[in-house]
Amino acid sequence: MNGANTVRVMIGAIWPSFLRLENHIPESQGIDDATMISFFLFWLAQVPFLCMHPNQLRLLFMAKSIIVPAAWVAIMIWAFATTSGGEIFDQEPQVSGSAYSWAFLSSMTSVIGNYATLSVNQSDFSRYSRVSVKWQCIYVPMLPIFFVFISFIGIVSSSAGAAHYGTLEWDPMALVGHWDSRAARFFAAFSFALAALGVNISANSLSAANDLMALMPRFINIRRGQLLTAVLCWALVPWKILASAGSFLNFMAAYAIFLGPIAAIMLFDFWVVHKRKYDTVELYNPHGIYRYTGGVNWRAIVAFLCGVAPSLPGFINGINNNIEVGVGIHPYQFGWLLGFVGSALVYTALSLLLPARETFIERAVRPDEVFARQGEIVGDSGSGSGMEEGRAAEKVGFRHKVEQKFERFL
Repeated sequence: MNGANTVRVMIGAIWPSFLRLENHIPESQGIDDATMISFFLFWLAQVPFLCMHPNQLRLLFMAKSIIVPAAWVAIMIWAFATTSGGEIFDQEPQVSGSAYSWAFLSSMTSVIGNYATLSVNQSDFSRYSRVSVKWQCIYVPMLPIFFVFISFIGIVSSSAGAAHYGTLEWDPMALVGHWDSRAARFFAAFSFALAALGVNISANSLSAANDLMALMPRFINIRRGQLLTAVLCWALVPWKILASAGSFLNFMAAYAIFLGPIAAIMLFDFWVVHKRKYDTVELYNPHGIYRYTGGVNWRAIVAFLCGVAPSLPGFINGINNNIEVGVGIHPYQFGWLLGFVGSALVYTALSLLLPARETFIERAVRPDEVFARQGEIVGDSGSGSGMEEGRAAEKVGFRHKVEQKFERFL
């Protein structure tokens, strides 16, 4: 939906009459004709990128990493040059005491929710990276710094807009829409469109495609999964999520309470329970060591439910304010942190007390080792007894299937 708003501003900068387009959509739907057309155009523009392999998107993300920060810094400069950042630096606190603490936790959960997707899906892109561990260590302290800086730009820009135009606009495109310069409006909106395109590919469509492919590998690959996600996005009516700042924050907080437990289970299973030892081949074997109980790891299910359950009363209240939950709303206000810690403790305890012993191996089996091993088996399969040749052929067949499954990601 952010992309649709950017297209709307860009078209309005070229043809101002587009913003005055007569609306035929009921007001209750939370969208007008101009925004719907913009949504369709942005959706149409991103479809070709969904058909490209992630390795072919390097130039797109390189351009995004240069153009977008430059544009956002320019917006911050405008904010300070116009009104010195507005009144945000001189305002007195509006809340105090426990209300301040709960408001802080709620805001923190909403912010974490914005990046919770990346915390569980970053491997969808990082697996293509050849960057050394030294560079990866730099990302850890730098990411929070950049995220805080971007948030700071948004806050001071909105504050400057409120002082200059008399209305507080938290939507950057609504703020840019007030500018007099049509060229400035177009290029600022273009930078945000580029950012929205990158987010849609990396954090939304590709991640969903990987999950769909894992569920139905026989029918769905990455390209089909991304296209299916693009079609399904219409059914989610995203314009209702961004109808107001309150509804957006509720959505992000609700999003986070489910992703926190998932992230905890993934991290603690890899680092604590299995001590970084996975058998890559067995991950693609439907009846291998990772089948657990009937194909389900019940420890993960129990841990997930334990992490989500405390936040459910607040989640229900967030959906329907007429349902009173009393103090039950407080766990929801820091749902990501509570869910992460709770699920981590429960999953680790269950895995250590009632371990799935068949999943513990002496050493990790990596993907590159699988391919190297396949070559060795193929080279050696021409000698030996018939039984050995049969076993080698069986191994080659299985390794070939594994290789095919890896290629489905490409």
